[in-house]
Amino acid sequence: MHWTQTPGDNEERNAIIDAVRDFTQAELVPYASERDAEKIFPVETLRQAGELGLGGLYVSDDYGIGLTRSDAIAIFEELAKGDIAVAAYISIHNMVAWMIDTFGNAEQREQWLPGIVAMNDLCSYCLTEPGAGSDAAALATSAVRDGDHYVLNGTKQFISGAGATQVYLVMARTGGPGPKGVSAFIVPAESEGLSFGPNERKMGWNAQPTRQVIFDDVRVPVANLLGQEGEGFTFAMRGLNGGRINIAACSLGGAQWAADRALTYVQEREAFGAPLSELQSVVFVLADMETKLQASRAMLQRAAAYMDHDHPEVAVACAMAKRFATDACFEVANSALQLHGGYGYLQEYGIERVVRDLRVHQILEGTNEIMNTIVGKSMLAGKRKEQRA
Repeated sequence: MHWTQTPGDNEERNAIIDAVRDFTQAELVPYASERDAEKIFPVETLRQAGELGLGGLYVSDDYGIGLTRSDAIAIFEELAKGDIAVAAYISIHNMVAWMIDTFGNAEQREQWLPGIVAMNDLCSYCLTEPGAGSDAAALATSAVRDGDHYVLNGTKQFISGAGATQVYLVMARTGGPGPKGVSAFIVPAESEGLSFGPNERKMGWNAQPTRQVIFDDVRVPVANLLGQEGEGFTFAMRGLNGGRINIAACSLGGAQWAADRALTYVQEREAFGAPLSELQSVVFVLADMETKLQASRAMLQRAAAYMDHDHPEVAVACAMAKRFATDACFEVANSALQLHGGYGYLQEYGIERVVRDLRVHQILEGTNEIMNTIVGKSMLAGKRKEQRA
């Protein structure tokens, strides 16, 4: 499918949303419970997603389909209604694709983007380390220039898709301490010295593997340096703006699915001679759930619009939307489980899987405590500017 964004393209936008909805219902919904229970990473299904263009949603339309961020969050919401873990992986893959498209030179774009956009070459994003999570500027993985190569040494932690993907976008230190010493590298999976830790046993997100990525004298051609030395941290932070609203959109899709199931359940389930939906306490819970869903969607749409128009407050808007939506949507899913009573705790209903999958969204792409720090510091900086004026 080829789609390009132009003003007034509502019909084409709706067409791709419909195609994603059909894909979700056919390829994600029926298998989500099995993939969670058996820890299956659905590589062939991801290839099918690539055929729809889902591997390069906002990659420029010479290689990708050039959607806006506003369109992309709607797509991630739909995907997450089928399988949150798979939708979240597609978000991570797209972050790598966007970074290569945006910061790569013509040769890098030509070499890497066709396979990535088609999802024949799946991507992993390597920023977090065992000793550097929220403090990403403190990363210790090193990249030392040696002739026509850089030699990488270090370990990355909590890497989605690791061991099953073909392309690793790696942040490594080429200079001194702090963010200005960090550079970005495109590392192919077959690189000698690249290895992986065991698949982590996790609370959720079981449909995608999570492993350490270990670099032991991995030689990477100088041609695989993305941008210039010292630009990697800037690339990473810009990539995370989109990652934050995408993961929040995945929270929204999962929570919406759970809320819809709860709405049906309380109208069908009887207690004390009447449907649960006639209890005022249940009505109030439903109202609270719907309010949180709509508020989350509104904040995400605002943050996406800021990204689309390169608004100066984009980082704050994305942080605020990510914090609010991932918190609120986890609460919605948890309420949906409670409304199901004991059945909500059973795997066959799918609600408990959604609760488990959504919990990590409050941690990754920057913990929600870090999101609050970004927002609060921005407020204080604005106040200081007023005082100086």
